[in-house]
Amino acid sequence: MDILIKIIQFFLCFTILIGIHEMGHFIMARVFRIRVEKFYIFFDPWFSLFKFRRGNTEYGLGWLPLGGYVKIAGMIDESMDKEYQKQAVQPWEFRAKPAWQRFLVMIAGVVMNVLLAVVIYCGICYTWGDTYFSNADARWGYNFNESGHRLGFHDGDRILRVDGEEVDNINEIVNALILTEGDRKVVVERGGEQVALTLPLGELIAMRQEKGYEDFLSLRIPFLIDSVVYDTASALRPGDEVVAINELQDAEYPVYQQYLKAHAGQQVLLTVLRADGRTEELTVPVSDEGRIGVVAASPYTLRTQHYTFWESIPAGIRKTGQVISSYWDQLKMIVQPKTKMYEELGGFIAIGSIFPSEWNWEDFWMKTAFLSIILAVMNILPIPGLDGGHAIFTFWEMVTRRKVSDKVLEGAQYVGLVIILFLLLYANGNDIYRFFIK
Repeated sequence: MDILIKIIQFFLCFTILIGIHEMGHFIMARVFRIRVEKFYIFFDPWFSLFKFRRGNTEYGLGWLPLGGYVKIAGMIDESMDKEYQKQAVQPWEFRAKPAWQRFLVMIAGVVMNVLLAVVIYCGICYTWGDTYFSNADARWGYNFNESGHRLGFHDGDRILRVDGEEVDNINEIVNALILTEGDRKVVVERGGEQVALTLPLGELIAMRQEKGYEDFLSLRIPFLIDSVVYDTASALRPGDEVVAINELQDAEYPVYQQYLKAHAGQQVLLTVLRADGRTEELTVPVSDEGRIGVVAASPYTLRTQHYTFWESIPAGIRKTGQVISSYWDQLKMIVQPKTKMYEELGGFIAIGSIFPSEWNWEDFWMKTAFLSIILAVMNILPIPGLDGGHAIFTFWEMVTRRKVSDKVLEGAQYVGLVIILFLLLYANGNDIYRFFIK
């Protein structure tokens, strides 16, 4: 059932994204009175799952979920249909229109995907707000996994700055460390002092390539007292923090719990830190169940920034810009061999795996907005066969006043299809290697 929910979310998301993208091309073509011969969600080599015709356009659902397309009359596209070249130019064809109109038709899909992301992020901000954990609330610092220790972090360190910039959102700390083209300089608070660390690029790459790298840090859990339920612990007060039990010091709440269970029926010496900063030592009995008669408090709370309807609009636009900038940085790193980001390219399995195994509308729309931005950025790349490839030739014509020949466009289209096919095979091959071999 879990995998079915993932699959349903994957296909619903991509149906929305591709439908909106192709709708952009379709609407702009119709605005300029260009005939659209086909409008398909997914590709339909040899046959389609269903189709119908309305006016001059055939609408359908293909069986190959690798994208979608609109077939615009008088345009060289991935279908490589060149029959129209044997006929006289018709006024309703793409090739009959001025370059600026053809350029707008080409970039309309990308624009629609960006607008979709803006609308979704605005809706998320208005409906759920922006919830995050603030690094400023990590008073007890973090625990680090093996990769974090190799980088020089100590359990209990609290990260203050990354490359001189303060980072508030804990998720941004992880992104700041893994999305880098060089060494990172980090300042942490350790034992009341500030310590500077230099994180080598090679170590950051090694960390990023390990499974579960996102969890390289976790919050430390202190033993805070919320309330007292046994008279034998009446000397304790709400807000006290247990910092030692007998010889056990500076441990976390789960460790203290295990220690108390191991000393059931005995008396222990507690060292507690009062709310006013004073430290006291108290002797309390441990019950046969390994308890001292207190209820532990939850030390952390998530912060939520709520927005009115009008406030959610600039917040959604700002969020879209941040995600575009972050993803563009990732793309720049992919083409730099030293970062080895190309080894982390993923295909459909990787994309499908980002969806949770249970339905959550907030998470679904967050993923959909993110993937809409990825689709927009990837499509605007100047690769023949993608929207950016078509647009760059049209832009060249606008600048030089010289139209690119059909033979050049055909050759570029074949080159682009080879590049796209290679990227698809490489990305999905990485999926197979990571999930079934590695």
